[in-house]
Amino acid sequence: MSKNPPKNYISTTNACKLCTPLGASLAFKGIEGAVPYLHGSQGCATYMRRYIISHFNEPIDIASSSLSEKHAVYGGGPNLKLGLQNVTRKYQPKLIGIATTCLTETIGDDVPGLLKEYEKEFPGVKPLLVPVSTPSYNGTHMEGFHDAVASTVNALAKAECKATHGVNILPGLVSPADIRYIKEITTDFGLPATILPDISDTMDGPVTKTYEKIPAGGTPLADIETMPANKASIEYGHTMSDQSGGRILQEQFEVKNYRQAMPMGIVATDLFLATLTEIGGTSIPEKYRAERGRLVDSYVDGHKYISGKTAIIYGEEDLVVGLSAFLAEIGVIPILCASGGKSGKFAGEIEKATGDILASQPQVFEGMDFFDIEKLCEELQPDLIIGHSKGAPLARKLNIPIIRVGFPIHDRLGGQRILHLGYRGAQYLFDLVVNAVIAKKQDDSPVGYSYM
Repeated sequence: MSKNPPKNYISTTNACKLCTPLGASLAFKGIEGAVPYLHGSQGCATYMRRYIISHFNEPIDIASSSLSEKHAVYGGGPNLKLGLQNVTRKYQPKLIGIATTCLTETIGDDVPGLLKEYEKEFPGVKPLLVPVSTPSYNGTHMEGFHDAVASTVNALAKAECKATHGVNILPGLVSPADIRYIKEITTDFGLPATILPDISDTMDGPVTKTYEKIPAGGTPLADIETMPANKASIEYGHTMSDQSGGRILQEQFEVKNYRQAMPMGIVATDLFLATLTEIGGTSIPEKYRAERGRLVDSYVDGHKYISGKTAIIYGEEDLVVGLSAFLAEIGVIPILCASGGKSGKFAGEIEKATGDILASQPQVFEGMDFFDIEKLCEELQPDLIIGHSKGAPLARKLNIPIIRVGFPIHDRLGGQRILHLGYRGAQYLFDLVVNAVIAKKQDDSPVGYSYM
């Protein structure tokens, strides 16, 4: 296995990642009454709004300090303060999540210091201000997402809380459908859950007669403040920074943190449910035993169609780890796992997730772009390509079926409703994979067939 793709050039071509403040903006959108605010140029906010809207099909406002060339020389402090006043007046938010950009990090704006000045210059009742450092050249959208969550926990969590029997769940960047399913599971286990962030309503809400500047929903601020009172935390993912939200709660407030792989497939979901039983002291509800049983039955039904098929997977590191474990579980062989992230943990986590199942490990690359992925795809000739919409042109060019998962899904409707997690998510993904293989066989047949 390799950690870096072979290159004979320096530039990145069609990166397999998105920018860091975009991830932070999505995390802040999962907090009650919050407005994401970019300290940078207007173009950054415009690009991110367009990108996020295309996936979720929901309006999203991202404020900006709208810096110009002048501010690159003289500093963006005045614009930051003016923008905060404007956002407070127009939106009346409960929280403003302030993410920096390449420009303001490069010129060296001291955002925490500027916010202290702002508090002194404009006393009185104001929204909570949560800054996070997110220069795009320093990571991917997932680093921005996790750093925003950690900054929120650091800023809001309070030690003086009455102990509860609840659980904190930090799911990372999953779909609104996934979060709704997590809520259903924890409710069925009798565990009050604080899910941070919670985009299940803010990025996939019902239609309203009038436009809501700040959509209802998101993790309540009061629940974030009392996260230290819950019995434990469950945090999805192993490739994130050690200074994550779950680790902060563990180190500062002694809340036990279970860091687990994303619950994709039977094995990972078994672990998640077993952890809930340990925390809550309850047994697994019968409905999930039934879901698991139906899933196993479908694995048997579909095994003959997909056994031994090969797949290339790309996207966010932890999502790719979860997908590789799921594919190995159903008999599909991952031959290439690629991500634009550079955590240094990617290859090791792939091996942990698949080492007991696969006879040989896939090629694993960090810091990958789609130029590299295409070259390797032409060489490896996989049966399936699995990832977000940015791989669709490659799949079309090579006439290989693509399974669209993760973020962003730009060329299909319903990206926000894709279910990835749990037995139910595995059932959905399994059916997608099997039917993609069957459809490819039908399309390639000179006569086709209609009976399996």
